[in-house]
Amino acid sequence: MTLPQIFLDRPVAHRAFHDAARGRPENSIAAIKAAIDAGYGIEIDLQLSADDQAMVFHDYDLSRLTGVKGPVRQRTKRDLAAITLSGGSDGIPTLVDVLALVAGRVPLLIEIKDQDGAMGPDVGTLEQAAVTALADYAGPIALMSFNPHSVAALAELAPGLPRGLTTCAYGAADWPLLPKDARDHLRQIADFDRTGSTFISHHANDLTADRVQALKSAGVPILCWTIRSPEEEATARRIADNITFENYPA
Repeated sequence: MTLPQIFLDRPVAHRAFHDAARGRPENSIAAIKAAIDAGYGIEIDLQLSADDQAMVFHDYDLSRLTGVKGPVRQRTKRDLAAITLSGGSDGIPTLVDVLALVAGRVPLLIEIKDQDGAMGPDVGTLEQAAVTALADYAGPIALMSFNPHSVAALAELAPGLPRGLTTCAYGAADWPLLPKDARDHLRQIADFDRTGSTFISHHANDLTADRVQALKSAGVPILCWTIRSPEEEATARRIADNITFENYPA
């Protein structure tokens, strides 16, 4: 399935339309409500709970976004819901919670965070949890991941849902724990066809890369991340078909 046009028609709020100074932390219900009210598309991240539920949260560890220490993966859905996000009053939501709130009003771009730890094949549980949550959802959805194995799993679990790869230049400084051969492979976006991807979401600073240009020339939609100013947006839109943004009204 191709990426629906609605994902290209409006800016996509990165981790929803968040602003902790205004009580809207990343990936929070408050930030999602603000994005809906503004008419933006919404990008969210999924991590796995101890009881195998898809939780809307970016980091592997709780500390940066909650002040509570420890991995998300070691706590249940109920425990995570009771942890308040820093800068707001919401607990950590499930994907089911977010789908009920969005209810098809705006497009939802969902990133499956790598659960293998090294972009390897030890994946599947979070992908299954996401697909189960999405089973009866009728709104515009697209799924993506940095890990090609995750995208391949989504192709098997939900072949009718649009899917793509989250991509970048994979510099050693930004990915110090990822082996060089893995970085070199992922940089080439070599798994695009194998995973049945229909779009990429690429780092805005690397949009001129040859492989990105080749995909664009082939008609592949190019999204990009993360834009933080009108000036960056104007530059990115020379190549990208749409942006994922934060910290300003796109």
